[in-house]
Amino acid sequence: MSYKIYLNSLKFFLIIIILFCFKVSYATEINLKRIIELESPWGSSFINLNEIVITEKSGNIKLLNLKSNKVENINHNLDILVDGQGGLLDIIYHKDIFYVSYSENRKQGKSSTSIARGQLKGNYIEFDNIFRAEPPINSGYHFGSRLGIYENYLFASVGERGEGMIAQDTKKHPGSIIRIYTDGSIPDDNPHFLNKKDWLPEIYQIGVRNPQGMSISSFDNKIYISNHGAKGGDWFGEVKKGENYGWKILGWGGTNYTGTKIGPKWKPGFTKAIKYWVPSIAVSAITIYKGKEFKEWDNHALVTSLKDMSLRKLDFKDKSEKDVGEEVIFKNKIGRIRDIQIQPDTGKLFFLSSNGLWKMEKK
Repeated sequence: MSYKIYLNSLKFFLIIIILFCFKVSYATEINLKRIIELESPWGSSFINLNEIVITEKSGNIKLLNLKSNKVENINHNLDILVDGQGGLLDIIYHKDIFYVSYSENRKQGKSSTSIARGQLKGNYIEFDNIFRAEPPINSGYHFGSRLGIYENYLFASVGERGEGMIAQDTKKHPGSIIRIYTDGSIPDDNPHFLNKKDWLPEIYQIGVRNPQGMSISSFDNKIYISNHGAKGGDWFGEVKKGENYGWKILGWGGTNYTGTKIGPKWKPGFTKAIKYWVPSIAVSAITIYKGKEFKEWDNHALVTSLKDMSLRKLDFKDKSEKDVGEEVIFKNKIGRIRDIQIQPDTGKLFFLSSNGLWKMEKK
């Protein structure tokens, strides 16, 4: 065989491999359908197969029946300060109780990432606070805030409000992951009660910037979060008790918006994320998938983004950072994606985007 024939054969073989890989990567054909229009939606939670509750940043709570498309507005008593990124944020329905995170109006322009709970009576929920991030801050930046419930523990992400090194101040809540019981009491095995006496009792982990995604995996019972970096340095990682993700000592590969350097991507002594994005994709909500509709995705992380308006699938279990598999499922289809939920029983996916609620299923 001549050298030229050999090269042509090699090129043909490589083209076949590339086409095969392309086909495998995009083997799952999907349908996306908008269910209803919404105004700046933020959080959602399934109540049952056919009902989903949704928050809008302006303060609205909406209960949607997916069979009839009937929307009921739920009234409440929350004192919300809608300021910049702040407003009514996440919501979880759990054992007949609604839990919400929101930017609470602490007066004189100050606010905090606060968590409240309450029961629906008629079309009204009277909420009671079970957590308030201290101190209140005059800023419209970086509230977080996602909620997750595992057994009787409530986990929440609290953004650092644009204050940078406050995330290293263990006597202040901003820039941390908190863990409390669902009634608001504090577990006696939190770091404060063990070997971190200088940490506030609710703090479980420190050193985060603006974590807007959280998911409890039903495969390993671990809590995973996503976090906005600055100009680059978004990441996906695991919540680890008593540890420190390093903001703003570490920059996770990103820089300040002014272009100045923040710090190294990572160094020993700090929690290392599972996956980083540089440049930033503006990572938002996440879920560790388990369901019927996309059974082949079980135990994969589904990551949504605001900036590039994408849904990404991560094959991350038992893999080093450089070996994490990433596939873009879709991009620029439904706008900036704020939340993702798995419908009970069916495994179909529902998204909150900048313009409404969307459903994704196989063709």
